[in-house]
Amino acid sequence: MGGMPVAHISWALADNAQRPSCDAFFQEVFGARTVYEMLVTPETAHMGLDREESLMMVGDTMIIPIAPAGSGEDERSPLGNMLCRSAQPMRWIGVALKVADLKAEDERLRAAGFETHYDPGMEEHYFIVPRHQALGMRLEILAQDLPNDPRRDPEWRPVEARDSHPLGIEGLQAIGLSAPSLEGARRVFGQGLGWPELGTRELLELDAECAAFFMGDTVLEVLVGRDEESTIATHARDIKGIYDLVFKVKDAASAADYLRRKDFDLIGDVRDRFAIAPQQAHGRLIWLTETTPAGYPPLGSRMAELAPSVRSMVEAG
Repeated sequence: MGGMPVAHISWALADNAQRPSCDAFFQEVFGARTVYEMLVTPETAHMGLDREESLMMVGDTMIIPIAPAGSGEDERSPLGNMLCRSAQPMRWIGVALKVADLKAEDERLRAAGFETHYDPGMEEHYFIVPRHQALGMRLEILAQDLPNDPRRDPEWRPVEARDSHPLGIEGLQAIGLSAPSLEGARRVFGQGLGWPELGTRELLELDAECAAFFMGDTVLEVLVGRDEESTIATHARDIKGIYDLVFKVKDAASAADYLRRKDFDLIGDVRDRFAIAPQQAHGRLIWLTETTPAGYPPLGSRMAELAPSVRSMVEAG
């Protein structure tokens, strides 16, 4: 499982009326490009959709804010209830990871002691590893291609977005996850999922210890608070799962100036990591940095490497 690239990262909105402004935040501030929209319309009513979402590319990373809609607004809707539970500030839904052989990954995960869940009718497309199995991070193991995913196109160049937008995003450097202990994280992500550990370091600005694991084309930074009342420790206890994202930028000072001109309050240190204050970023924390920690892999999605084998598998089936 160490070679699975990130297909998308998702978070929830409890009210679909909030989704347009959240989408606009990514488009206007991060230069996100919408590649596909799932909307409840008279034309799609026969599909029984239970949510609305926009698939947006930030650099070569797909971000998907999701809100209940249609049948998902029914109080009995499992997905609608999950989205409402997951919509609190600083809580993300999870990560989708791409594989070439869904059955083989299912067998491997079950052998390692993980639960796997299939939504009805989706047995050939994806399965879920529940949040409680991965320290609060919901894992979607995905074989199908995402609609209009530009990373399948050999002519697609994410560097164009880097050079044409003031933030100058070069790629996703890391996904941060709060945890009660590094030992527990090593059991789940190192021994269970087979993600190689890249090393540990102190994050003084977060008062936390960090252990880094290579997920496949980015890094999972497991964060453990030094003090039980610290922000990280409180998140690990009360919210759980993904704590932040970290994007590398071409020029941190220029990126920070751009955000200040847009009247955002910044936290952190421009010389290390800085971010828009979460209350101005729809309740989530997204760091920007110009530096790369020692031992981290090169930036860049590896989705295109799996695309031919996945298509061949689908055609053969």
